Amino acid sequence: MTTPIIILIILALPLAIGWLLKQFSKASGPLQIAHCASIGLGLCFIFFAIGHLLKTQGMIEMLPQWIPYRSLIIYATGVLELLIGLALFMPKLRVPAAKLAVLVFVVFFPANIYAALQGVGLGGHQWGAIYLLIRAPLQLILIAWAYFLCIKKPPHQTPTH
Repeated sequence: MTTPIIILIILALPLAIGWLLKQFSKASGPLQIAHCASIGLGLCFIFFAIGHLLKTQGMIEMLPQWIPYRSLIIYATGVLELLIGLALFMPKLRVPAAKLAVLVFVVFFPANIYAALQGVGLGGHQWGAIYLLIRAPLQLILIAWAYFLCIKKPPHQTPTH
């Protein structure tokens, strides 16, 4: 059950570090919220990609048996997550990557539902349907983070080019 906590720490840590640095430095101007938030989301996607590429069998079990090419799907989605993660570090690709991240969160969520209902022993899914009480809000947090902090420009922030 530690995976959701790890995800939240990875997500929020760059923003917290940015805020702390801003508080204790003499730099002028507002905190670059979208920049820090995108780094956190990018790190999360790299974490997700590592899970797909290193815990492949567990990820395969998250998909129903009737889906063909399950291992190929897991590897391909791991590469996709890695690319999204890296793109979130690049200012010119940040917004399109965050939009793609939201799409991925929505499209991949049924696999999390299936895994929880099947009790797949990976990342908390072994808890069964009760895990969805944690996973669904986490999914909403990730989507809201991507939209409000990475796509939509937060107020009082200068745009990055």
